[in-house]
Amino acid sequence: MDTESQPQRNRSSLLNQLIAAIRFLSIIPMPGASSASSRTLAEAIPVFPVVGALIGALLVLVGLAAGWLWNDSVRAVAVVLAWGMLTAGLHLDGLSDTFDGVMSWRPREQKLEIMRDSRMGVMGALALAAILGLKMVLLASAGAGLSTLIVAPALGRWAMCYGLCRCPSARADGLGAAVQAQSTPAAMRGATIIAAVIALAIAGLRGAVALALVWLAARALAQWWVRDLGGLTGDTYGALCEITEVVALAALTARL
Repeated sequence: MDTESQPQRNRSSLLNQLIAAIRFLSIIPMPGASSASSRTLAEAIPVFPVVGALIGALLVLVGLAAGWLWNDSVRAVAVVLAWGMLTAGLHLDGLSDTFDGVMSWRPREQKLEIMRDSRMGVMGALALAAILGLKMVLLASAGAGLSTLIVAPALGRWAMCYGLCRCPSARADGLGAAVQAQSTPAAMRGATIIAAVIALAIAGLRGAVALALVWLAARALAQWWVRDLGGLTGDTYGALCEITEVVALAALTARL
């Protein structure tokens, strides 16, 4: 009886992790409790790229609908707006807070305090404008290649997994610190396998190149922020996601 029920328990656990990850990383409505524990989220790290692919699939639908009505430029704007809305702007907010802090050239503790401030500064606004602008231009240049919209969000969430599993936390409190403390090498391996499968299945060799470039970018950014802040925070995880999504888009849409 116990042996027969084990696969069912495993499937139920995986489903709960996926639901928790979808609820945490997007505004897609999911059944169950409104929030998950840090342990559940740490266990759900391997499926973060799946959530990215799901977000990407929804963006493909937006792109198809907008492309039916308008040209590539308008479609790109519609997709980027929907991209931000599906995450409630959470990662974009982390991006702006991160650059307000790390580009302030203040001592470490002051940088972390600046990142807690909900007000947006000049450097945060510039980072936000750059990321949104690059996404729009790259998507417009992609033409009919909407498959990039599945791969890029998946690799962006893989970069978050990298930050959670490979880097220390800059703070002792907060949900990000709690999830990071419970992350494991096995979770990172699982996320990497899933991200690689998604990238290779959809984009082939370009997907492999995109994953490699995303890894290089995530590693360089994480090293910078660990050196400046003493570790990563929830804001920097969002910044990792946003920047590496652009890196992936650039690799997937390059004229090679």
